[in-house]
Amino acid sequence: MTIEAWAAFAAASAILLIIPGPTILLVVSYALGQGWRTALPMAVGVALGDFTAMTLSMLGIGALLAASATVFTALKWAGAAYLVYLGVKLFRSGGRLDAEPRTDATPAVRMMAHAWLVTALNP
Repeated sequence: MTIEAWAAFAAASAILLIIPGPTILLVVSYALGQGWRTALPMAVGVALGDFTAMTLSMLGIGALLAASATVFTALKWAGAAYLVYLGVKLFRSGGRLDAEPRTDATPAVRMMAHAWLVTALNP
C-alpha cells in the first residue's frame, strides 16, 4: 500500500468515525431532553442491542444473511424504516430545546427498549 493510499484511507476513516451514529444521537437526545440520569438505562439498552446482534451473529445468522441476499435486504430495510420513523418522530417533536429537564420523564424500561431497538436494528 502506497503512502498516498494509506493517507486517503486514514482520512476517510477519521471522517467516518467523527460522524455520530443513530445510537449516539438517540442517547444524546434523551440526555438533553430528560437530563443526564437517562444515560444509564440508555447504556444498558445499547449494550443489550450490541449483545443481541453479537449473539445472533455467533448463532449463524450472519452466515444466513451472507448466503441469502433477500433476507439481508429485508433486514436492512426493516432497520432503515425504523430509523426513518425515529427521524420523522424527532422532526415532529418541534425541535425545541428546553433549559430544564422534562417532568414527564419516559420510564427507564421504555428508554432501554428504545435503545435496544435502535442498536439491534441499525443497518
